Amino acid sequence: MTVSTSSPRGIVLFAHGSRDPQWRAPTEAIVAHIRARQPGTPVCCAYLELCAPSLPEAAAALIAAGIRQIRVFPIFFGVGRHAREDLPQLVAQLRADHPGVAIELLPTAGEYEQLTRLMADIALS
Repeated sequence: MTVSTSSPRGIVLFAHGSRDPQWRAPTEAIVAHIRARQPGTPVCCAYLELCAPSLPEAAAALIAAGIRQIRVFPIFFGVGRHAREDLPQLVAQLRADHPGVAIELLPTAGEYEQLTRLMADIALS
């Protein structure tokens, strides 16, 4: 994972994971768009299971690069058990393991009205 430290806040796009390598493409495309829009932004993917890196591994890489603020963005459309229970537990453990790092957990992607409108626009176009 390549991490640049020109920005004080790192971003982790957190997704479920899959054994199929093509499954990762949309999440990795978001990373590429972030890097294109804000070069130097420390951003990476992390996965709950079946893919690497895990959230603890991704956070550790950012922290090792000097990042002290991490924003975790769950790339989930629904707010199922993983988003409600598993991810908050992972973030709580990260906060306990790295008390000098501010770790912000954003709502899931599907909870953002902007995304809902965009998907409706795409369906209607």
